[in-house]
Amino acid sequence: MHIDPNEYYGGAEAALTLQDADDWATRILAKDDLQTPGLFRDPSITKSDAATGLLTRGYSLALAPQLIHARSELLSQLVSSRAAQQVDFLAVGSFFILKPDSDLMRIPSTREDVFSTTALSMKAKRALMKFLKFVMDYESAEHAEVWKPHGDVALAQFLEEHFKMDTELRSYIVALTLSLDGEISTKEGLAVIHRHITSMGVFGPGFAAVYPKWGGLAEIAQVACRSGAVGGAVYMLGTGIKATTAVDAGSELELTSGDRVKARLVVVRGDGGVGTGSAMGISRLVAVIGSPLKSLFTATVEGAPIPAVAVVAFPAGSLTTADGTTSGSPVYLFAHSSETGECPSGQSKFPTPIYYLLSHESYDDPNRILIYIV
Repeated sequence: MHIDPNEYYGGAEAALTLQDADDWATRILAKDDLQTPGLFRDPSITKSDAATGLLTRGYSLALAPQLIHARSELLSQLVSSRAAQQVDFLAVGSFFILKPDSDLMRIPSTREDVFSTTALSMKAKRALMKFLKFVMDYESAEHAEVWKPHGDVALAQFLEEHFKMDTELRSYIVALTLSLDGEISTKEGLAVIHRHITSMGVFGPGFAAVYPKWGGLAEIAQVACRSGAVGGAVYMLGTGIKATTAVDAGSELELTSGDRVKARLVVVRGDGGVGTGSAMGISRLVAVIGSPLKSLFTATVEGAPIPAVAVVAFPAGSLTTADGTTSGSPVYLFAHSSETGECPSGQSKFPTPIYYLLSHESYDDPNRILIYIV
């Protein structure tokens, strides 16, 4: 039995209609007023005049959009359980980065990319090729002797000392890790980049990751529930646990619906009580805009599918607010086309952003930002 107090699937990774997003923000603010610690804080919604009359159920805004690499454990489990057959996966295309000259550059992820790009000098290409060869086999005894003594130092420092990369080239590599603070360790960074590089081409040419259509992880949650139902499981939406009483060899649960059930094992996912302290904070902005951003969604190699998602990284210090404050942490923009099913197509008649959902996921630092555009 799976019990969910929400009226929608996915919990903190849910995908919401415009009306559901309004209701969600109202509930979070009510909890804030009661000083109840939670996973999300201070949500706000802004709508332009063009948002008037929008079809609310024509949108599916994910609270926590995620990319799933082809070599990830999650995707392996979805395939082995055959749940992947019920999910429509879309290609995640290029990873871009904002260069110091304010141009966007596609980050090379394969040898072919390195050879073909005109944005890198020959010296930078040689250093990048050397690193790609290294990371492909970084767990071998020969290469492990090189990086393991430096496993806890910042990846950027390791790249500078052992591959002689300059600041700009190091920023390209670190951007591929999607590190929230840009200070990912060598051990963790090499593992993430190895997964990215080895995922390239697994399910087709030109992409390394996929995104579930109709709302990301929320879609996977629904698929898991349907699969569980086939096996005899029960999933109850809009129902919470009111009280728990210990009984012989288990627990008795009193549900908010008034039902009582006995369980040998109770697993609870807490969405609250995170508090402050050392926890890392993320500021998320979901923006629905009128432009289709076609230049971001292009196939990079022959035979590759048209991607539905693109990633743009803004390194720390590359953005400045209106009051002159410089970003102290990286900012990542996930751009989703209408092919994701998260917004209607043909919105180019709207020249400006029409809908914002700004949610500050707790904890300490409001400067870490993820922007997700549909």
